[in-house]
Amino acid sequence: MRITTSVASVLAAFLADPEEGHYGLELMRATGLPSGTLYPILVRLQDAGWVEAHWEDVDPAAAGRPARRYYRLTPNGATSARSELQALQRKIGVLGKLAEGSA
Repeated sequence: MRITTSVASVLAAFLADPEEGHYGLELMRATGLPSGTLYPILVRLQDAGWVEAHWEDVDPAAAGRPARRYYRLTPNGATSARSELQALQRKIGVLGKLAEGSA
């Protein structure tokens, strides 16, 4: 899984509450990503086995809104996400130190 800043943002949003399901609009608000960026990332995370998804069981007429598709980290996804974000933080720290040295 290639960890871009957008992917890192989505993973961080999931890790804020890893046991909870998150729906698309909630993730867009948490990450600031548009739907055209977010949903392809969610598909890639699902394909990698890091995220699972399911439709909520709700009557749209009674709820007054469409059913939501909820996404949640798998146990393997949570472990991988933590590891990848820690590695990214280490890289950023090293790059920051290199930049300070050249200033």
